[in-house]
Amino acid sequence: MSKVRANQDLPYSGVRVVEMTHMVMGPTCGMVLADLGAEVIKVEPISGDSTRALRGSGAGFFSTFNRNKKSIAVDVKDPRGVEIIHKLLAGADIFSENFKSGTMDKLRLGYAALSRINPRLIYVSHKGFLPGPYDHRTALDEVVQMMGGLAYMTGPEGRPLRAGTSVNDIMGGMFGAIGAMAALAQRERTGRGQEVQSALFENNVFLVAQHMMQYTVTGTAAAPMPSRISAWGIYDVFSVKNGEQIFLAVVSDTQWVPFCDAFGLAELKSNERLASNNLRVQAREWLLPQLQKHLEAFTAAEISAIFERCGLPYAPIMKPQDLFDDPHLLATGGLAQVTLPPDASDAGQAIATRTALLPLTLGGERLHLRAPPPSLGQDTQALLTDLGYTAEDLGRLVEAGIVKCRDAQPHDASNPSANELASA
Repeated sequence: MSKVRANQDLPYSGVRVVEMTHMVMGPTCGMVLADLGAEVIKVEPISGDSTRALRGSGAGFFSTFNRNKKSIAVDVKDPRGVEIIHKLLAGADIFSENFKSGTMDKLRLGYAALSRINPRLIYVSHKGFLPGPYDHRTALDEVVQMMGGLAYMTGPEGRPLRAGTSVNDIMGGMFGAIGAMAALAQRERTGRGQEVQSALFENNVFLVAQHMMQYTVTGTAAAPMPSRISAWGIYDVFSVKNGEQIFLAVVSDTQWVPFCDAFGLAELKSNERLASNNLRVQAREWLLPQLQKHLEAFTAAEISAIFERCGLPYAPIMKPQDLFDDPHLLATGGLAQVTLPPDASDAGQAIATRTALLPLTLGGERLHLRAPPPSLGQDTQALLTDLGYTAEDLGRLVEAGIVKCRDAQPHDASNPSANELASA
C-alpha cells in the first residue's frame, strides 16, 4: 500500500497560483499544481463558478477538479475587484485562465498588464486553439473531437462518437500545468516569467498523432476502432455465462499455448493456421466465433481466475460508479475520503464520498487530499486580510457587492465526520 506524502515534502510547496478558470480544462491545471503542493487561489464571480450548479453529465466537474484550492469571490468587472486581483498577483508565481480570447485584456488582466505588475509571473492560458486561423472559434471538447479525428476513430463507420470522458479538457489542463512547470524551471535561470498556452484542438491532434503516422507508414487510413484490423489475434470483448461480458487478450505466441491449455483447446493449439499471432489475426473471422461459443460455458469470474493464474491480460467490464469499491484502488490509496460542499449536490447537503487521486507516486508515496473543494468565498476574508484590507474595508466591499465571504468550516479531508456534515 502506498504511503501518503507529508505536506512539507510536496514539490510545489511555497508556489502561489491564482486561477480564474471554469469548467474542466483550466481547473484541471490548477488541481494538478495544487495536488503537487502549490497554494491555488480560485477566483470566482460573486455568483460562484457556474459548474457548482451544473447537473447532467457536468454534475461532477466542480467536485472533481477543484480540490486542494482556496476560494475568493470577487466582482472583477468593478475596478475595485480588479485591484484585489492585482494585489494577489503581485506576489504570485502563476496565473491561470481559460476565458475567450480578449476577455482578460478587457478586464486589465491580460499578460501584458500583469507582467508589468509582476515580471516574474507565469501566465497560463487554456484555449480552444493556439494562435492561428481557428483561434476566433468557440471550442468544446466535443467540437475538437469531431474536427480532430478522435470521434471518427471512436465510433463505428459513419457514426462519429465522442470519447466517454472529457479527454481533451483534462489533458489540455495537464499540458497547461506541464507548461507552467517548465516556465518555473526556466525562471530559475532568467528571473522572468512568460506566457504559456495550451489548447483543446492541438491536444486532440496529439492524441490521434499515432493514427496520422499509421497512415504515413502504411499508406492506408486508420479504420475506426470498432472496425479496425486488430494487431492481435485475440483482443476483444466476449459475452459469457449469465449475460456477463469480459475483455480478453492473447497478444503473443507465448500466451497462446497456456490459453489453449487452460481452456481445453488442444485442436486450436495444434492448428498450423493459428501458429503465430499474425496468422491468428488473419483467422479472426472464424476463430473468434469458435472461442465465443466455447467461452459461453464459463462465468466471468471463472475466466478471470484462469487468466489471472496464467498471467494473461483480461478485464471485467465495469461502470464508473463500480470503481468506488475497487479493491486495488482501496488497497493502494488511489481513492481519498472527501466531504463535498452542499452546493455540489442535488440535495443541497454536504456529501461524504471518495475521489480519485493523481495517478502517480513520488518516492513511492501518493499525493494526498489536503482540502476538499472549497465553499464559495470561504477564503475571501483571510486572503484580503493578508493583503492589508481592514475589517472596515472588507465590510464596505461586501456591502457594495464587490466581494463575497463565507465562513470556512474546518475540514479533515482524510476523515470527514458526522460533525462536519452537520455543520456544512
